[in-house]
Amino acid sequence: MAWRDSRRNRGRLALFISSIVLGIAALVAINSFADNLRADIDSQAKSLIGADLVIAANKEIEEDQQQLLDSIAVGGDRSDEVRFVSMVQFKSTGGTRLVQVRALERGGFPYYGSIETEPQRASHTFREEGRKALVDQTLLLQYNAKPGDSIQVGNQTFEIAGALHKIPGQTAMTATIAPAVYIPRHYLEETGLVQKGSRVSYYHYYKLPASIDPDKLVKRLEKRLDEAGFGYDTIESRKESTGKSYEDLARFLALVGFVALLLGCVGVASAVHVYIREKLATIGVLRCLGVSGKQAFLIYLFQVIAMGLIGSVVGALLGSLIQLYLPELFKTFLPVDVTVAVSWSAILQGIAIGVVVAVLFALLPLLSIRNISPLITLRAGIEHVSKQPDKLRWGVYFLIVAFIFLFSYFQLGTWLQALAFTGGVFVGFVVLALIARLMMWVVKRFFPVHWGYVWRQSLANLYRPNNQTLLLTVSIGLGTALIATLFLMQRILLSEVAFAASENQPNMVLFDIQSAQKEAVTDLVRQEGLPILQSVPVVTMRLEEINGLTGANVRADTTLGISERAFTREFRVTYRDSLISSEKTVEGTWQGEVTDPNAAIPISIEEGYAERLKAGLGDTLIFNVQGALIPTVITHLREIEWNRVQTNFLLLFPKGVLEEAPQFHVLMTRTDTDEQAALFQQALVRQFPNVSAIDLGLILETLDDILGKISFVIRFMALFSISTGLLVLIGSINNSKYQRVQESVLLRTLGASRRQILGINAFEYLLLGALAAGTGIILSVAASWALAVFSFEVAFVPDLSPLLPVFIGITALTVFIGMLNSRGILNRPPLEVLRREAA
Repeated sequence: MAWRDSRRNRGRLALFISSIVLGIAALVAINSFADNLRADIDSQAKSLIGADLVIAANKEIEEDQQQLLDSIAVGGDRSDEVRFVSMVQFKSTGGTRLVQVRALERGGFPYYGSIETEPQRASHTFREEGRKALVDQTLLLQYNAKPGDSIQVGNQTFEIAGALHKIPGQTAMTATIAPAVYIPRHYLEETGLVQKGSRVSYYHYYKLPASIDPDKLVKRLEKRLDEAGFGYDTIESRKESTGKSYEDLARFLALVGFVALLLGCVGVASAVHVYIREKLATIGVLRCLGVSGKQAFLIYLFQVIAMGLIGSVVGALLGSLIQLYLPELFKTFLPVDVTVAVSWSAILQGIAIGVVVAVLFALLPLLSIRNISPLITLRAGIEHVSKQPDKLRWGVYFLIVAFIFLFSYFQLGTWLQALAFTGGVFVGFVVLALIARLMMWVVKRFFPVHWGYVWRQSLANLYRPNNQTLLLTVSIGLGTALIATLFLMQRILLSEVAFAASENQPNMVLFDIQSAQKEAVTDLVRQEGLPILQSVPVVTMRLEEINGLTGANVRADTTLGISERAFTREFRVTYRDSLISSEKTVEGTWQGEVTDPNAAIPISIEEGYAERLKAGLGDTLIFNVQGALIPTVITHLREIEWNRVQTNFLLLFPKGVLEEAPQFHVLMTRTDTDEQAALFQQALVRQFPNVSAIDLGLILETLDDILGKISFVIRFMALFSISTGLLVLIGSINNSKYQRVQESVLLRTLGASRRQILGINAFEYLLLGALAAGTGIILSVAASWALAVFSFEVAFVPDLSPLLPVFIGITALTVFIGMLNSRGILNRPPLEVLRREAA
């Protein structure tokens, strides 16, 4: 009976199917991509670090530590690398750039994967053929250089042996932020770049014998490595961390796709509601012929199941095709080459989710079938459904919420995050629905009775029976909110960084200035006509004790809640007698100078970091400064505006303590033009090759590029929600087409012109589109405020200019689709409808 009844309505059912296709396509595409990425990370895990084991340190290796490093290499091979940031100069053009210099020692690194260069042999020969360097391909293009040209690194000039295309574990994104330059390790000292106080990292790559398990080895040496302050990474640990980070991205995008599916299911529920209302007469006849309410319910339930199954299969096929494009879309962020393969688990999961969700949302209108009275065949005006409360409806509501919660839990992995997502979806739907209801109430309550007929009829359509106001506001509004929120947050984050380019703000930072160079560098800055906006000393130290607790105590007792990293990391601190504009007192009193050198030194600590250390006012800390122990006491807590262009520090010492400690200096200045910045950097590299300069204008440009790529990915996923909303729009308009034909005929019979009817429909769709887009934009402003204040902790100063094109675009598209679907209304002869009514 379900099959027979569907024969005359398969075109309608095809629109039902389209509502869930894109949501399923998004889920299948993302999950297929995630499955392929997971498999590729497993298969290419060795090339992520290029070795069996990597040990890293951010301080010069001491003798006893060197013995430990040497012992690990017994029976295998080791390659050492010194890594730091520095300025380089391209001799052919004079251009300068801050890069990551990697000084690599002779050896077999990478032991897995390869350093991909052009020409290919350069990756092996640059370490053996004299002063040769490998330079990132993007840098060569940016500075119009090529292999054979020269590049100055510190005091030495190197010939460019080849262009770097790929380094083990590096993504295109990290190459954009910190482009690499490889030089042979044995020329490092001649560059003069590594001096006392310089920020340098030491990496040791190991190829272990086949009989040694790297993970068991580091487990056995974990205590000694931690005590030495070494970080370490194995193939398994890198595979786990890499897989987790990209799995988090896939889960987030899958949730965006799930929102598109939920929008489609709202369309399914609305379409089934209209479909069942048109089937009332048929259901009444079936009841008269002896069909029970349960049987009638099952007839149409089978149709919905078939609809959900077909839509899910079509969506799964479409998603499998979309995933062919995803590796190209995400390649900027990926450290491995992703292959494309069919993921049957993702396809089956997508089909199952599509059927379950479509049925759950369709059950709400379907349940009313059980209570339809046979009397409807005799008296069409009779109330055909019982007004008794239906307990099953509450059960369906519970199942819908439970399904959303369980899906988000399996995607996010924690109950709290799943609850937040479910609550966010619920709040979004409720807010949009309430605004739609409010609009309908306002129009009905304050109806403009003195307006022209066309306007009054259009406004009345917003609250007439079977209106589309609620459906369109929810579906189009939520999709619009996703897009608009993205635009707003991108502008807000960029405006925070762009603050650096405003008047009187520093836009260039010089660092690694040695104490002996401080005056000369300051003179150079003044000679170039640049202001000295800030100059601060920086001292490197380590934490030895917190209230008598050492790193060993913290490792032994995890209930203390203090991270081990607090004892292994290097702190860079400064000393001064006053707070700066980006700092604000939270608690305690700041003492700018030491009055009693024999007592514990009063220090200030950033409030957030004090919480992580489980420390407060009056607590004692002991620091190690190049072997000298300095006891301190916390007397002041500060709040820091980290988004300000300032030299901000977690720890602040008073004057009179660290003046004689090994230190380097940071100087902040401002250039007015790109040309002035380039000339100054060239002069700086010539006279002080060890001093590095950060051009904040370049950072802003790089950040803009990164945010643009990230926003494109999110816009790509949000497109599924927008497209689903538009399909729901098409379906809802098509569902009411027959009713529109009846209204059109009646209006034309009463003397209305074709132009008036066309105007009524156009103005109604204009109001609906404007209401949906406007509601979505209002929601996006609220969401952006919450994200800015609570997640990113930046000032909410939105740039609303992108919202106008979004509003106009969505509204115009709604009108266009509405009129396109209504094009046949005016072409139906009145007698055709009247005869159908008479029949």
